[in-house]
Amino acid sequence: MSDRFVFDPRDDRYKSPFGATACGSTVTFTLRPLPDEGFAACVLLACCEFGGTEQECSLPAAGGQGDLFSGVYTVPAQPELIWYAFRFTRRDGSCVYFGRNGYCDLPQLQRWQLTVYDDTFLTPQWFGAGVTYQIFPDRFCRLSVPVPDGMVGNRVVHQYWDDQPVYRPDERGAITNRDFFGGSLQGIISKLDYLAELSVTTLYLCPIFESDSNHRYNTADYMSIDPMLGTEADFRQLCDEAHARGMRVMLDGVFNHTGSNSRYFNALGCYPQLGAAQSQQSVYYPWYHFRRWPDDYDAWWGVRTLPAVNEENPDYRHFIITGEDSVIRHWMRCGADAWRLDVADELPDDFIADIRRVMTEEKADSFLLGEVWEDGSNKISYSRRRRYLLGGETNGLMNYPFRAATLHWLAGGSAAEFRESMETLRENYPPAAYYSALNILGTHDTARVLTLLGASNDAPVGSKDQRAVYRLSPAERARGAARLRLAALLLYAFPGSPTIFYGDEVGMEGFEDPLNRGTYPWGREDEDLLQYFRHLGSIRKARPSLQRGDISYLRAEGPGLVFRRASGGEISLAVLNAGDEPLDLLLPWSGAMAADALSGQQFFVKDRTLHLSVPPISGLLLI
Repeated sequence: MSDRFVFDPRDDRYKSPFGATACGSTVTFTLRPLPDEGFAACVLLACCEFGGTEQECSLPAAGGQGDLFSGVYTVPAQPELIWYAFRFTRRDGSCVYFGRNGYCDLPQLQRWQLTVYDDTFLTPQWFGAGVTYQIFPDRFCRLSVPVPDGMVGNRVVHQYWDDQPVYRPDERGAITNRDFFGGSLQGIISKLDYLAELSVTTLYLCPIFESDSNHRYNTADYMSIDPMLGTEADFRQLCDEAHARGMRVMLDGVFNHTGSNSRYFNALGCYPQLGAAQSQQSVYYPWYHFRRWPDDYDAWWGVRTLPAVNEENPDYRHFIITGEDSVIRHWMRCGADAWRLDVADELPDDFIADIRRVMTEEKADSFLLGEVWEDGSNKISYSRRRRYLLGGETNGLMNYPFRAATLHWLAGGSAAEFRESMETLRENYPPAAYYSALNILGTHDTARVLTLLGASNDAPVGSKDQRAVYRLSPAERARGAARLRLAALLLYAFPGSPTIFYGDEVGMEGFEDPLNRGTYPWGREDEDLLQYFRHLGSIRKARPSLQRGDISYLRAEGPGLVFRRASGGEISLAVLNAGDEPLDLLLPWSGAMAADALSGQQFFVKDRTLHLSVPPISGLLLI
């Protein structure tokens, strides 16, 4: 950060309003250099990335001694990403520049970011306010052992629910993901009351369309539910029963690539209609890019079983998005309320915008989530700056930066680093996007959070075989569970939708894919951990301050993190200690008493100050 005495973009005395701003609005900039700097004038330098222009805005002297410069800048009327800094002119006519790295010459100047977004595109509040539960459908709940006869691909079905997923490559060295456990849509329906007890408001389902792999990210038929999961009627029933419990359903849209064994590519002839790999006369041939037909083609990250599609092809776009019975429209009419876009970085901006437009036509309060692993406000992919959050594309993004910052803090990093990472997002994201982030501790693409938090540094996990059989010792599990409780408290108290990857709430373990995709341990749950997650969900559900409240930090130093959420007159205070020693704190509190919503413990307030001693690896949620 720059010298805070001169300029601090996160302090409204220097920049107002905070953070991103709507198209055509005004921003007041105020700089406070020291009088002995001898400055006579100050100019805002605003570089508009998409417009390709450099604008200058004079900030007149207001203090009378060259120690205060303030002015109003009107941002462009179109969405924009502005990189800004300042130029001071001394009384002798010489110039010096001021940026994130302080006073410097022009070549060394580092600029701040100002996101300009179109606020006419509205984001529904239901997503960020509520709790999301991510389900890997094959592994959540089965009601019977399915028979895979007649289904696309060579499937192996585990007879025993507690088996370990197959993780070793086949004789050709390939990971096929062809072993199935038989979780189904009806199985999910049977557990909706369980999810309601967790205060879940959004079911996020990994792909459910026909595919020959257990993860189903290599779609074979976008218009058919995978037979092992059930039928379209089962999906409609799931949506109806979820809606009756106040839950919405999010589908996973994998539109950058299909499966090689899909009805569209049909490399092995699994479908009767000619696919692109069988004939250049196939109606699907223009969907793909062949360097040399039929066996040299573009594929996602070079994975030959995932041939990449050309999203610019009008027939493909009509099929997925704009057609009267397109994939997007069809499944929303069946009951889906939201879509998550797999590998959003691979999709063109106008493709995403078309999806958002069609979704809004079908359901005005629908929600579009993008899979982006970094700060999505300034992401560059394929040498192009992306526009996910500028209006008209995604409503929100997966918050992998939250996960990274949380795990780093719990592993001994400073709470100041967590705050800096999260405040950067709050500064860069439009408010609706910041409050609609999918906050995660783990997903189907990451190791189980309990394993990461509990495993010792010297654990014998150098090979995949070792990682496959590794289980936390009682001491490791106790340590991991304590850290997980603290991480979950942070997750539920933070802006954005707290998200549970199925089974994390009952202590599932496992390293990377597919070791993180075991079956939910029905009947063998960690009941203490489960009750803790249920309690967190009920607190979040009852308190508007945790759902949509403003956030401000009271402490972020070493292992100690304290932040306040406020909405109207309601205040919730999260007090967290990730260290191995007790944390003694003095915190301002306006009431006569404070109560920990987690334990019910009450604290007396003296002289409007709370005196707290927070035990190691624990936290309070004060109300």
